[in-house]
Amino acid sequence: MNLLLNLLWAILGGGLITALEYVLAGLMCCLTVVGLPFGLQCFKIAGLALAPFGKDFEDSGPNALGLLGNVVWILFAGVWIFVSHIALAISLAVTIIGLPFAYQ
Repeated sequence: MNLLLNLLWAILGGGLITALEYVLAGLMCCLTVVGLPFGLQCFKIAGLALAPFGKDFEDSGPNALGLLGNVVWILFAGVWIFVSHIALAISLAVTIIGLPFAYQ
């Protein structure tokens, strides 16, 4: 079932668009030494964006540079990715078929 849902998500639900967006953000982040950790995490999220069904993740908890890293991420890439995720969710929620994908 997860395979079917992941295929539908990648083709119809915007998984390819979201994954490409994270790969592009990851490539841009990897251009600098400071952005390298952010870029590597973007590549991990791109893989998750292609196949989100059946995946679990856990928060590693707060660390010393977590707040600073979150602020840097939000300022440089997070806002644009947030806006595109909201636009994609709204466009999926308009149809009955896309509603489960919008919720995911």
